[in-house]
Amino acid sequence: MIVSKLIEILYANKRKQRHVGVFSICSAHPIVLEAAILHAKVRGYLLLIEATSNQVNQFGGYTGMTPQDFVRFIRRLAKQSGYPFERILLGGDHLGPNSWAKEPASLAMEKASEMVRQYVLAGFRKIHLDASMFCAGDDGDRTKPLNDSVVAERAAFLCQVAEQTWEDTGHAGEPPCYIIGTEVPIPGGMVSGHHTIRPTAPEDAVRTLEVTRRIFCQHGLDSVWNRVVALVVQPGVEFGDDDVVIYDPVAATALHRALQPYESIVCEAHSTDYQPMSALHNLVADHCGILKVGPWVTYAYREALYALESIEIELSAIGMIPERSHLREMIENTMRR
Repeated sequence: MIVSKLIEILYANKRKQRHVGVFSICSAHPIVLEAAILHAKVRGYLLLIEATSNQVNQFGGYTGMTPQDFVRFIRRLAKQSGYPFERILLGGDHLGPNSWAKEPASLAMEKASEMVRQYVLAGFRKIHLDASMFCAGDDGDRTKPLNDSVVAERAAFLCQVAEQTWEDTGHAGEPPCYIIGTEVPIPGGMVSGHHTIRPTAPEDAVRTLEVTRRIFCQHGLDSVWNRVVALVVQPGVEFGDDDVVIYDPVAATALHRALQPYESIVCEAHSTDYQPMSALHNLVADHCGILKVGPWVTYAYREALYALESIEIELSAIGMIPERSHLREMIENTMRR
């Protein structure tokens, strides 16, 4: 009952019963994911692995994997690692029309709904509904966010698709839980220097929750709202090529105070890569119950390889190995090409 376990942890976080949260790994690198599975095996925590809509979709995404392919991929890694696949929670991140935003909204949403259907059918049970992007032909000032009601209507439609898919399976497995909201840093980190990041405005976060709840209820999703477990916010974290914006709990005080009355909903924070331990501790204490991480784990893998190459260089210098890998040089040349 992996979804129930997640909800139990998040409820404990929000109600201050325990200082606990969940981290979510968003990576498609087989060795990174294998390491995550082996770490979970040793430590015994809930392992949450997510795929994004541009990474994995019905057309293959940039990994070449459909949702079913990704599930088979994770199953294989779990089996190799001697870890029960049933103890891994799979999530779909930013599921919405983003990959097809240059198309008219009707076509983009048609493709988004098929993607959501395939994610749920494949066994993903943590579903981030994100319809926040403008599609071709949408009205509004594109220097500002898309109208909240439009976003909520589209999110409700995708939620209905997810629920119907689960029903069509004969309620196989647990019902999905949902994440809403989308105020996040750009994928992969910032591209220019920023030393401060403004947290989500409290009134914006509350409006997102209230508008989405109202529209969900209008579409007969009252009971489903109980499975909306988190709101994506910008708590004030970010990273770039040579800069990390560290979480400042004081700056985010008003945001978390405004969300305190929502007893069953925590915050989900994206781009928490490279935050120091103290910042991660403060994020969880401030009810950011889900912390997303991706590049940081791949960076750690690279650092491990570089450390091994350093050993290789030392052994080569005293004649203990006949040939070096020249890994750093190979990576540098490959990236330059």
